[in-house]
Amino acid sequence: MRSKEIAHTGLTELITVESMHARKTKMNDLCNGIIALPGGFGTLEELFEILTWGQLGLHQKPVGLLNIDGFYDHLIALLDHMTAEGLLKKENRDMLLVSDTVTGLLAKMDAYTPPTTGKWITKEEV
Repeated sequence: MRSKEIAHTGLTELITVESMHARKTKMNDLCNGIIALPGGFGTLEELFEILTWGQLGLHQKPVGLLNIDGFYDHLIALLDHMTAEGLLKKENRDMLLVSDTVTGLLAKMDAYTPPTTGKWITKEEV
């Protein structure tokens, strides 16, 4: 996606793709877990898509939110409100691991157990 974003030239390996979907698929294929740092619309879009993939059973990887200096406090409150209103299952809300420190978040990710309930589908159904 070099035409849309800046390609970092100081990397040992740069992987380019043709679309956002291909980018997210490649990142998911190459990772053991996902951490979202403070960011904008793109960060939120990628975060919620990967959470949805987990909710659907397309992966069982831990997904973390690094809440530096309370950056995501309002988002966390919204997710808790959605859960309280019955729009988000607690099991799915609990899929998003949150900490304000890297070590705390990594500890939660190491201890993560994916939910066994939800909208689990097989890859063949996708």
